[in-house]
Amino acid sequence: MLSVDGLVVGYQSGPVVRGVELDVSAGEFVAVIGANGAGKSTLLNTIAGLLPPWEGQITVDGEDVTGEDSADMVRRGVVLVPEGRQIFGRMTVAENLRLGAYSPRCRADAEASERRVYELFPRLAERRDQLAATMSGGEQQMLALGRSLMAQPRLLLLDEPSLGLAPVAVDVIFAALAELRGDLTVVLVEQDASRALEFCDRGFVMEQGGFTLTGEARALLGDSRLMSAYLGMEVGQ
Repeated sequence: MLSVDGLVVGYQSGPVVRGVELDVSAGEFVAVIGANGAGKSTLLNTIAGLLPPWEGQITVDGEDVTGEDSADMVRRGVVLVPEGRQIFGRMTVAENLRLGAYSPRCRADAEASERRVYELFPRLAERRDQLAATMSGGEQQMLALGRSLMAQPRLLLLDEPSLGLAPVAVDVIFAALAELRGDLTVVLVEQDASRALEFCDRGFVMEQGGFTLTGEARALLGDSRLMSAYLGMEVGQ
């Protein structure tokens, strides 16, 4: 579904992503892990059309989408859930969700999509008329994910969905994602490396803008370099 070939992208200070190669099959859940500043968010933002690549190619379903803007990518079914949620605090839960279904294709099915979101996140159904800014961080993250689902994504890009959340809220988020297996392809950037690799099919470890380790997710959990660098333990502990 997604192919990234030789991607280089950065800012005025210089390149941040350096020659990344990434292939994701339809229905696959892939984790991208690494230290802060490794280039993970920049990678997702570029795939989503928020940043222009300097070099390389991005294809979706075999079509070259390099340099297409975010609106074009959403129309293709590529949707980003950004780090920090970025919900509209002065709007209600229901209003935030409906904004996710802004395209004509999605508006036609908005009611069914909204019902699905409320099934995944009953807490949002209870708070549909509440202002988003008055909800907890976990509830806001549920709303950010729910809003993205209103756009009927085929490829979901998730940037640090557990950041700053209580464990019970993280459990709800990952339970909802598990319910979506078979319906979506997911690229997950996640600070909790262990949780991400236990949940996903494959993993990519990013350092200084490039991938240094790749493989089956559960196999990476047993890799001594990964365990030491990102999980803070030695294999055998």
